Amino acid sequence: MAPGRKICRDGRRSRKRCAALAQADVGIAIGAGTDVAIETRRVVLMKSDPSDVLRVIRLSKATITKMKQNLFWASFCNILAIPIAAGILYPNFGIILRPEVSALLMSASSIIVATNAVLLKRAEKNLIAV
Repeated sequence: MAPGRKICRDGRRSRKRCAALAQADVGIAIGAGTDVAIETRRVVLMKSDPSDVLRVIRLSKATITKMKQNLFWASFCNILAIPIAAGILYPNFGIILRPEVSALLMSASSIIVATNAVLLKRAEKNLIAV
């Protein structure tokens, strides 16, 4: 295998492949796979449907994308909210927030991240079409 390349193996049909499956970057055991394949896998597909591999890959990519979005939104909200809650607007504009408003502003990042994570269901609906 060339350096920098990833390999994915399934554990179907023979026990010889199970050794290769154990060393693969991603191992997939399909429902009817051998016990050795199931023990050394990283992904287990309960049905014997090979198109589920594509669904797993798409779902994992959507999950990584959602994690990156959540990291961005949490950072963005906190970069804005922490200084405002600390009173950075008071010297120049005379604006000071009440503690309740500051707490609500600080919790906005958690609300945005949770709402964005729920939107992962959209990716799940697209998987049915595969």
